[in-house]
Amino acid sequence: MRRKDPFALEIQSPVVVGTGLIALDVVIDVDADHHPWLWTGGTCGNLMAILSYLGWKTFPVCRLNGDDASQLVEKDLIRWGVHLDFAKLSPGSRTPIVVQRIVKTRSGLPSHRFSWTCPNCGSWLPGYQPVLASAARRIASQIRGPKVFFMDRVSGAALILAKTFIERGALVFFEPSGFGATHLFKEAYGIAHIVKYSHERAKSFHGAVEGKGPLLEIETLGDEGLRYRNRICSVLSDGWKCLDACEVAELRDAAGAGDWCSAGIIHRLAYRGLRGFLQANDSQVKDALRFGQALAAWNCAYAGARGGMYAVDKKTFRLQVQGIISKDGSKVPRQEVPNAVVRKTFECICPRCAPAPTNKQK
Repeated sequence: MRRKDPFALEIQSPVVVGTGLIALDVVIDVDADHHPWLWTGGTCGNLMAILSYLGWKTFPVCRLNGDDASQLVEKDLIRWGVHLDFAKLSPGSRTPIVVQRIVKTRSGLPSHRFSWTCPNCGSWLPGYQPVLASAARRIASQIRGPKVFFMDRVSGAALILAKTFIERGALVFFEPSGFGATHLFKEAYGIAHIVKYSHERAKSFHGAVEGKGPLLEIETLGDEGLRYRNRICSVLSDGWKCLDACEVAELRDAAGAGDWCSAGIIHRLAYRGLRGFLQANDSQVKDALRFGQALAAWNCAYAGARGGMYAVDKKTFRLQVQGIISKDGSKVPRQEVPNAVVRKTFECICPRCAPAPTNKQK
């Protein structure tokens, strides 16, 4: 029997709304004299771009204020078809900037490090500021028919949106970046239908949550794969099940792998909202998790959290992912970028180290 196309959607352009970290990623390959890549990043930002790439109608909810970094983020999101109707809520806030350096370990394997300080002047770069609760209440009624609501940071606004969309039949996907405010975290964990987190992040909140838990709980384990608990059907076991990671043909950078995995799970399990999700059996859940793992493995062949989207066309992307699913193992070509210097990049986007204006006449 022929396997169904994992990219196919039975519903045209399902809607997903997301709030959380939407940042400008500055990706620097320290072993090459390349101009840094300037791409939209952050878990929520990546997820909105990836799901739009997969055929969803995506609406990020954030506070882009028109600064240089936000203009780069907006341009990039528009390129991938993301809708910015609710991306410039007031009061505006400086766009978070995250520096990612691709390095090699002593054994020669690629790795990455994140930094939140400017490499030019050493000052802290802008950080995350949540949407205000008043803004969330104002826009909640304006978004029609979302199938999924995604959040990676807990806030009063995120919970307002989550509760509103649950009443309209949406599935809530929560991917905590950390513990945050205890009462907000517990409430978000309690209402979410899917909760996904990495083994490293789990240490910050394990033991602090109570109750039965979400319908689907996923813990990623890096190159060891993931484990999950499926509580959709009460007759199913409440114990953990494991899935090995997909083989990575050529590891260049693992940043963003978790975001691709989340997008794949949502794409396969949540396009019909909560009602469709509740009808999923364990085999369908496993297939969705495997699809997410295949997307994550594909992404590891490229620099940055979404580097592959800029390097190959969509047809090639689909063929390569299908090859991973079928254990083809074919290698993915590396991308080329123009040469430049890191310093000039940060003179344009860092609020504190832009060159001072001069009075010289042209």
